[in-house]
Amino acid sequence: MADIAEVERVIAQHRALEQLRHEMAHRLGDDPAHDLSHALRVAAWTLRLAPEVAPVRAIAAALLHDGVPVEKSSPERAKASAHAADLARELLPALGFDAAAIDDIAVAIRDHSYSRGAVPETPLGRGLQDADRLEALGALGLMRCISTGSRMKARYFHANDPWAERRELDDRAFSVDHFFTKLLRLPSTLCTVEGRREAEHRAAFLRTFLTALESELGVPMAAARRLE
Repeated sequence: MADIAEVERVIAQHRALEQLRHEMAHRLGDDPAHDLSHALRVAAWTLRLAPEVAPVRAIAAALLHDGVPVEKSSPERAKASAHAADLARELLPALGFDAAAIDDIAVAIRDHSYSRGAVPETPLGRGLQDADRLEALGALGLMRCISTGSRMKARYFHANDPWAERRELDDRAFSVDHFFTKLLRLPSTLCTVEGRREAEHRAAFLRTFLTALESELGVPMAAARRLE
């Protein structure tokens, strides 16, 4: 079963990946939700979910998938994956990747984004997309949601209506709203059987968190929200 140690082992055996890892460490910036550690975790799950793909391709795609950082609040956010795909096409030729590998990696990166709404058609695309979506769920997903909300100046939840019973959901203003606009809807969007199984497990953790929050706030969650 692939993990970070396996990813680092493969990187250490391929000079091109070592160079790419070094390059991306500088490009990815200081956002803890989209930094090099996130990319390496995505790489580990891509290896697991796309075992038929050459490890070098899977890891390169993961290292590059957030290669052009765009803040969640930016109007350019929906284009971030296309920009990252362009970066892959720019960087990979000099690292010795052939045209077929570059195209496979770039297409997978372009289509992985949730905001793009694409369903990948290749094993690498499906593995990368599922691996990235798993990062939005579970304990890591909770941490990433709150840290991203803080970067966007969002509150944790609406003080008077935390479960959005009398207002529209607004996940740019309230981090808990993001659970209902996106996070709890993710498991059904995963392409691979193992990815979907892991996503359901991680989504259960988020529901447990929401139940604890409900208890601490003393505000019952709307029945419709429990079904999300």
